[in-house]
Amino acid sequence: MISANSSSFHESAKAHVTGKALYISDINYAADTLTGIVFSSPHARARIRSYDFSSALALTGLVDILDFKRIPGENSLNPLVHDEPCLAEEDVYCVGQAIFLIVAESEIAARKAAKEIKIEFELLEPIITIDEAIQKDARIAPTRVMQRGNPTEKIKEAPHQLAGQISLGGQEHWYLETHAAYCVPGENGSMSVFASSQNPTEVQFVVAEVLGKQANQVCCEVMRMGGGFGGKETQANHISAWTALLAHTTQRPVKMIFNRDEDQLSTGKRHPFQADYQIGFDDNGLIQSYIVDLNGNAGYATDLSMAILERAMFHAASSYFIPDMKVTATMWRTNLSSNTAFRGFGGPQGMAVIENAIDSVARFLKMDAAEVRYRNFYGIDKQNITHFGQTIENNRLFLLWNQLIKQADYFIRRNQIKDFNSAHEYVKRGLALTPVKFGISFTTSFLNQAGALVNIYKDGTVLLNHGGTEMGQGLHTKMIQIAAAELGIDESKIRVSPTNTSKVPNTSPTAASSGTDLNGMAVRNAILTLKERLADVAVRLLKLNEADKEKITYENGHVYSSLDPNQKIRFNDLVLKAYMNQVSLSSTGFYGTPDLHFDKEKGSGRPFHYFAFGMAVSEVEVDILTGMTRLLRSDILHDAGKSINEKIDLGQVIGGFIQGVGWCTMETLRYDKNGKLLNKSPDTYKIPTACDIPEVLNVSLLRDAPNPTTIRQSKAVGEPPLMLALSVWLAIKDAISSVDNHQNEPYFAMPANQELILRAVKSLEKR
Repeated sequence: MISANSSSFHESAKAHVTGKALYISDINYAADTLTGIVFSSPHARARIRSYDFSSALALTGLVDILDFKRIPGENSLNPLVHDEPCLAEEDVYCVGQAIFLIVAESEIAARKAAKEIKIEFELLEPIITIDEAIQKDARIAPTRVMQRGNPTEKIKEAPHQLAGQISLGGQEHWYLETHAAYCVPGENGSMSVFASSQNPTEVQFVVAEVLGKQANQVCCEVMRMGGGFGGKETQANHISAWTALLAHTTQRPVKMIFNRDEDQLSTGKRHPFQADYQIGFDDNGLIQSYIVDLNGNAGYATDLSMAILERAMFHAASSYFIPDMKVTATMWRTNLSSNTAFRGFGGPQGMAVIENAIDSVARFLKMDAAEVRYRNFYGIDKQNITHFGQTIENNRLFLLWNQLIKQADYFIRRNQIKDFNSAHEYVKRGLALTPVKFGISFTTSFLNQAGALVNIYKDGTVLLNHGGTEMGQGLHTKMIQIAAAELGIDESKIRVSPTNTSKVPNTSPTAASSGTDLNGMAVRNAILTLKERLADVAVRLLKLNEADKEKITYENGHVYSSLDPNQKIRFNDLVLKAYMNQVSLSSTGFYGTPDLHFDKEKGSGRPFHYFAFGMAVSEVEVDILTGMTRLLRSDILHDAGKSINEKIDLGQVIGGFIQGVGWCTMETLRYDKNGKLLNKSPDTYKIPTACDIPEVLNVSLLRDAPNPTTIRQSKAVGEPPLMLALSVWLAIKDAISSVDNHQNEPYFAMPANQELILRAVKSLEKR
């Protein structure tokens, strides 16, 4: 059951279902377009001793092969840290790292050439795991610390203490459209880049840097992506730079499109984490102190790892007020592909640790874990300050709890599950409730800005240009709705152009769930400027006084004064009259989120504009002989503020939740001892399918919970729902725990796949 009222359809819905939506691979390429591929490292750590292209260069159809010496600009893909080379020089640092670029008349010719390249390596010892990196002190950057109070002493004083360690696996993005780029060289050294990227401005600057050009010589355009999930925030830079290098060298258009195996092998994943924690609490389950040490596997280069680590620290308390708390966190360098942004951006890892710890507290006290969570929620007027010093405003946790506990029949089902487990020896059921409190804003404060360009044509139609990118999440649809509401015209009169760095410069990535918040405000700002200009014309046409400008209303394709709604003019007529009077019908818009700050040295500040909330109850059935899990039912209530588009927001809640279920229960990255990803294709890497959706799924948005100071009082909804899947993860733990009637803490980790479940059951049977 999905609760929703009527709202606009996704602006590309018909194009999606009819196959007419254009992606990089659908572009009508120029007749002389070449194909590029990457020759990548087969080793996780090695030194390149020698290489020879002569046999490959002799093949028919081959055009050129580039090594790092042929790069005209900087050999770097990271514009800030510069620790990720565009092409390997002397050493390689992971399987899949780019060494050479091959360009040919066809893909077949390029792949034949790759087989003819002769290269000799000296193998070196790789670092694969976090434990190995710790042993060799291979830090990406110094350890970070956030602390409130005196947690070490408070833990000693607490009536009860528990300690534990947990490992959390990574996750492949598995967007439907793999990484792709198409580059066309132009006159005067210019380059047009058509990218599948969440971050067109960074693509523009990385390509310019690699080619040794100015930013104004490179234009990046993004029509749409077939999914991103964070995987195309920085790592679309790579394929764009490689393709641009080949286009620059050959002075012909070049396309490069990864196949699925190449994409999974060479791109970064969600960061695997492991954590050690101590928690002190009283007889009622109130947490008095919490100390956690977070360790992340960054892969071989920095990428966004430190920002991801910081968000994990921000979310280490999840939805709970903990008076004394310390978080230490380190990112470790290993010889894997550089891990990168993924929906939740470190937040899920930080939250998973405390949620598992609370589950352990409840088991120790023989209490219901949901009750322990409730007792530790942040308060409304007190105990509502985070461990990093930000006050939580408009706390929705208790409102969500009161509604969801009833809707999900939580306590009734808890008793039913107890009876079921008593009657079944080999099949057990589990139930868990978990909350979400997720901060919304880029934690790198300057990224919280957006621009827009709005053009009104003299026939009354509107073209929107904004800095956000469309990856299926409905951002363009919401921009159309915002513009239509501001101008009072039908949505059919408005179109969004592809995101283009020549129209809206210096864009921030479409990430951090901030696409609508930032770009919606920028679009509104541009339209307010246009309405100011139109108001001068409307005053004359409606025979109003100058003082009545503020009374002008735009609605249902007409413009009128609220003083006399019966006297109105058509929007189209107003626009044409403005044009005839030489009034500009084009305006830029801008928005920067106010009052964001954070002192990294002190570990305190206000890094988030607001918090999004959600809550889920999930029930599972586990076969303890096979480890197979059935997701029987999930009830979700999510806070989207005053939703701009309920259908799209509900789709995001469901999609995020199911993607989280994949991370929590099945998606397992398996590497051999030499750092080679063993399951790099869809036949060996398992993601959720229709069979993994809950048999009963009840999803609704919280009503009457507007969000002040944001565009149309809405809330971000892209990332927060993913963490609702922790309810499934802990429901599995609850089912496992019932094997010995919840007397002992089972071995547990993430993902809770069949192997983990069988090991956990075995850990209880040995006691």
